[in-house]
Amino acid sequence: MAAKEKKDEGAQFVRYFGPLLDALRGLGGSAKADEAVDRVAEDLKVPDEVLNETLPSGGSRFRNQVAWARFYLVREGLIDSSKHGVWSLTEQGFKTRLSFEDARQLFLKWVKIFQEQRKLKEQNEPVAEQVAEGTGAPSKDYREEVLELLLAIPPAGFERLSQRLLREAGFTQVVVTGQSGDGGIDGFGILQVNPLVSFKVLFQCKRYAKSVAPSQVRDFRGAMSGRADKGIIITTGTFTAEARREATRDGAPPIELIDGEKLIDMLEKLELGLRAVTTFEVERSFFNEFKA
Repeated sequence: MAAKEKKDEGAQFVRYFGPLLDALRGLGGSAKADEAVDRVAEDLKVPDEVLNETLPSGGSRFRNQVAWARFYLVREGLIDSSKHGVWSLTEQGFKTRLSFEDARQLFLKWVKIFQEQRKLKEQNEPVAEQVAEGTGAPSKDYREEVLELLLAIPPAGFERLSQRLLREAGFTQVVVTGQSGDGGIDGFGILQVNPLVSFKVLFQCKRYAKSVAPSQVRDFRGAMSGRADKGIIITTGTFTAEARREATRDGAPPIELIDGEKLIDMLEKLELGLRAVTTFEVERSFFNEFKA
């Protein structure tokens, strides 16, 4: 990649440093990842054509860029490094406001730090921190590998995987009906909220590396009309901005959207097909004090 291309790509996510801090402040200091990203898009009035851009892997380019903004803000100590899906401002983050130039300097500072770490050849550096100098793009990691595996599964197998996922997430009586041509409905399950309340939930599975359009959300809602109070669409791809708005449209039964990123998050949390591995990072400073 040419130097100019690296600079342009880097600038695309560096410009979200300040807006992400502002968005979290506006949300009371913390938010789930989707809430934070949506608030940044709302505050900046990001057009749909930008929100709908996808990466070669099929993920949302905009959401990926905001996630990389968080990565650097965590390193700077402005956002908490919680691994439970909640993005929270630290005390310093609450007080910090970043201009684009401030953000650029912060980015360059950490690029230099990463370069120095590579020169020292520190071992066991987490894959997510192996940052390309100009872009902040990670090397291929387990999430990309999982997505490739999901895309290689046949449609019927992806329906069974979704069935297993819903069962592990607390659903009961999960049945796959995808082979019956049931109006786009691939299955259903029961979500027991408490001993007295339960909901029948219909789900649809879409295993492909592209975006789900609002018309597909409307078609699914039409198929579930009168049969359930809630629906779920599970895809390995993404949802367009219009599809996300359609899913939560006032006056219509709500539909939960699980895209490829959220699907991998669920697999990770439930440890389905993913096994946590503990590693260690060498603190050279500890050993240096004994050299004197």
